[in-house]
Amino acid sequence: MTTRALAAAQAALAAEHAVVYGYGVVGGRIDDARRAEATTAHAAHRVRRDALARTVRDLGGRPAAAAAAYALPFAVPDAPAAVRLAAELEDRVAGAYADLVRAAEGPLRREAAGGLREAAVRAVRWRGGGVAFPGLAERA
Repeated sequence: MTTRALAAAQAALAAEHAVVYGYGVVGGRIDDARRAEATTAHAAHRVRRDALARTVRDLGGRPAAAAAAYALPFAVPDAPAAVRLAAELEDRVAGAYADLVRAAEGPLRREAAGGLREAAVRAVRWRGGGVAFPGLAERA
């Protein structure tokens, strides 16, 4: 693997750390009707985060540690804002996976494509609609 793949894996890991944190905020504000969806997404991102940490080690790197806290893109005072935050989190992590797809090869590329797909599907569920090129900010 290249240093480009390692850098992209580190970036995806950092994005997953931020998403796991963000879903903690979502879970604290989301209404009961969508709480199970938030819990499931949080668990899925924890699994992806842990897998990326292993990937970074396998590529010869030292996995980036999670920050104590992350800046949110906007205030999240209520359930509608929590839904918007969940969609934004998924969009952001999809972008990191799109970069990893471009940088990786073989099994890591397939795994990154799976992460991109899962984030795009969750973003659609939260938002209620999709985008033409999920994960590609320059095409959105």
